[in-house]
Amino acid sequence: MANKLVAVVGMCGSGKSIACDLFQEKGWHYIRFGQITIDELKKAGQEITPENEKKMREGLRRDHGMAAFAILSLPKIHSALEQGPVIIDGLYSWSEYKILRESFGDRLQILCVYAPPALRYQRLTERFFSSDDAATRMRPLTAGQARARDYAEIENIEKGGPIAMADYTVINTGGVDDLKQQILALIGQI
Repeated sequence: MANKLVAVVGMCGSGKSIACDLFQEKGWHYIRFGQITIDELKKAGQEITPENEKKMREGLRRDHGMAAFAILSLPKIHSALEQGPVIIDGLYSWSEYKILRESFGDRLQILCVYAPPALRYQRLTERFFSSDDAATRMRPLTAGQARARDYAEIENIEKGGPIAMADYTVINTGGVDDLKQQILALIGQI
């Protein structure tokens, strides 16, 4: 039987990172599309800042199209799938979704972690920032920054498409423990 492939989608602050961490704890290989941005900034000798990350993401999409992060991650995904099940963090665009669907067919499952905007914005303002690489996926945002990011992701990269196509949806309106219970139960079903 082929190893499983799950991509986690959702808006910023919905709980995607917690979900991905649990999959990793259960032995799934972890691939974060956003790591490409961090790696490219390091190669270029640039500081890792939100502004530089945005410029790099836009440059990668300009050079490789809207499916850039999926295309650039395909070799890593194929390699990881040879070793075991894979969890993908950071599937954002409709184009990325289509590339993954073309490449992996029904083997690809989409997990959406949903939380309403007001709750996500509150969570994002309470995040703690650390400068180590792992924390770049957990940086705090003001409510205004989070709303602007939501609009930009929906309008510019069609983030709603992969969310609408989810095979599984977890509603994250409770605490962290509630989300973890839901994710662990889901991992057992997938």
